[in-house]
Amino acid sequence: MTRKQLIAGNWKMNGSLAANQQLLDEVLAGMQTAAPRCDVAVCVPAPYLAQVQAYQDRSRDASGRARLDLGAQDVSMHEAGAYTGEVSANMLRDFGVRYAIAGHSERRQYQGETDVHVALKVKRALAAGITPIVCVGETLREREEGMTEFIVKRQLSAVIHLNGHCISEIVVAYEPVWAIGTGKTATPAEAQAVHAVLRAQLKAATEHGERIPILYGGSMNAANAAELLAQPDIDGGLIGGASLKAPDFLKIIASAA
Repeated sequence: MTRKQLIAGNWKMNGSLAANQQLLDEVLAGMQTAAPRCDVAVCVPAPYLAQVQAYQDRSRDASGRARLDLGAQDVSMHEAGAYTGEVSANMLRDFGVRYAIAGHSERRQYQGETDVHVALKVKRALAAGITPIVCVGETLREREEGMTEFIVKRQLSAVIHLNGHCISEIVVAYEPVWAIGTGKTATPAEAQAVHAVLRAQLKAATEHGERIPILYGGSMNAANAAELLAQPDIDGGLIGGASLKAPDFLKIIASAA
């Protein structure tokens, strides 16, 4: 089965109104010059959702389909209520958000998010019609101890257990923690091996497991994207630093099938 690839930028806690405008102007100009063969999204800090939503509208083709989809970097596990600082899935939907990252390793590490928290966030996103990008990945110590497969399967299993048949509507992102922001990258073979494990787990959980995109999220950049994206179970990338540089982001987009 051929899956359409997805290149999703994760701006993390970066950006300003002026910098975002310059970046998006350059990205959209590049996408109009060479129409992407993949789906493209940017996951932006919450204060910039309205600004980027306007660019999403500008990116629509003749059929009305947006060439640039909008993503959020997080979503609350709560539907509504006294949760100061939280942003609900329904609020994100008001801004035309199509994707929401759930369980990024930085939130697991710095905000103490557990597998259960991530599964609940996925549930809220799906209920609001937002596609969650579910992040899984191991630390360097866990990899060195031979725990990679155990860790990623445990993290994904929590999401599968809570969301049942709806699991077919998610996107998975494998992000080896040791390769995020470090300049280190899993070799294409190493990345593919973990993606194959995740693919098998998804196929065991749903008859639609073959169609669920699995992205690679460990320092994919303009230099290594083509080789990573050529692997049979790597269906795109969750791009960090390179998504903040229009030429690099456009080169990664051009590398996708």
